[in-house]
Amino acid sequence: MTASSETVRRLEQQRRAAGQQVVSARLTARPVEVDLGGRIVSTWGYNHNLPGPLIRARAGNLLRVEVDNRLPAPTSVHWHGLALSNDMDGVPGLTQDPITADEAFTYEFTVPDPGTYFYHSHSGLQLDRGLYGVLVIDDPNETGDHDHEWIVVLDDWLDGTGRTPDDVARDLGIGVGVADESSGADMDGMDMGEESMLSPLLGGAGDVTYPHYLVNGRIPEDPPVFTSAPRRRVRIRFVNAGSDTAFRVALGGHRMTVTHTDGFPVVPQDTDALLIGMGERFDVLVTLGDGAFPLFAQAEGKTGHGLGIVRTGHGALPAHARPDELDRRVLLGTDLAPGEDVRLAGRDHDLYHSVDMGGTMSPYRWTLNGRTHPDIPPLNVSEGQRVRMRMRNMSDMFHPMHLHGHTFALADSGLRKDTVTIRPMRTVEIDFDTDNPGQWALHCHNAYHQEAGMMATMSYLA
Repeated sequence: MTASSETVRRLEQQRRAAGQQVVSARLTARPVEVDLGGRIVSTWGYNHNLPGPLIRARAGNLLRVEVDNRLPAPTSVHWHGLALSNDMDGVPGLTQDPITADEAFTYEFTVPDPGTYFYHSHSGLQLDRGLYGVLVIDDPNETGDHDHEWIVVLDDWLDGTGRTPDDVARDLGIGVGVADESSGADMDGMDMGEESMLSPLLGGAGDVTYPHYLVNGRIPEDPPVFTSAPRRRVRIRFVNAGSDTAFRVALGGHRMTVTHTDGFPVVPQDTDALLIGMGERFDVLVTLGDGAFPLFAQAEGKTGHGLGIVRTGHGALPAHARPDELDRRVLLGTDLAPGEDVRLAGRDHDLYHSVDMGGTMSPYRWTLNGRTHPDIPPLNVSEGQRVRMRMRNMSDMFHPMHLHGHTFALADSGLRKDTVTIRPMRTVEIDFDTDNPGQWALHCHNAYHQEAGMMATMSYLA
């Protein structure tokens, strides 16, 4: 079943309703110069902004976004986390033709579930430039129990500092040489090298050294400032738009109550810090103290951090800005439990798939079931099934695995997610219903792992 099939079109028509509100936006992808906070870099971006402009709609709205490509290369836009119409998913070669230079494409689809999402290019390594932005889908039935909402986007940055993502890819050896697809040698683990980046929580913490880590497009020397008043309640929507970096996040002097992950509600849980993998999103509530506090995003297993300032009163930040909360309780997405009203209905699975993740650094090659994209056999499903998928990480590095077009449930807890961080030598099983026909990508959200082959297709049979 292709993205242009009648079944896909018919399902989108069923999602539309008489009098459906239309939300329109325009994104122009172009070369831009961006001020990171006293550091000017040349990169690619949307509408001269970093991050790209916030797009906001309500669940059930029709979203219409015209994308004008002014880049010197083809591009696309993927709407990360949304169970949308397959022909609008934005994966060139799978769901659409790439948007070539000086051409435009209009994405038009009904937005389903409320929550915190983001959009980004799904072409090559363009995500590791500035081609991303936040998409918030509001719940028309949500009353709101907070005074403010802040959106916090985390990113690792190197473009325009002497290297581009394509330079990094060449240095890693992406596209250089062909490994023996039948050897299976990568299943025995991964050669991390002598200067590997390691995390006590995640094992191998990445392949790329970044000169900067950003909060809302700013470096720590000139951080964004969030202002409020003491005792105000704030909802913070965290998005990790990084390409090779997980972030350990804390707000100095505060605890956070996690309320949502990947758009879906969870049983509220208090924590000192959060560990956020690439592509993951978390919503938290915080009751603010009096003073100035660091919103600190430690690059997990790496040297460097992103920084924001929360100010509710006078006074300077403590001389040691790194908050102690980072070394207290650190919550991972897999530690959470789902809200009762978003659990999948109880049902035995009809189909079982197994996906093993592997990789080597030399050659730089990242695999699913021992093969690299596009030579990985599709994971075939049929409409109307409950599927259980076992994902085993057989490498020494973590992988944030993202399934397009669906929200799955972790089999052991029922937690609803679309991107799950799987630690080295760990296994995660997920359940999902095949209720959104088409051709859907399953891949690691480390952009360099994906580019080096760690992507497969979940294919609905006609």
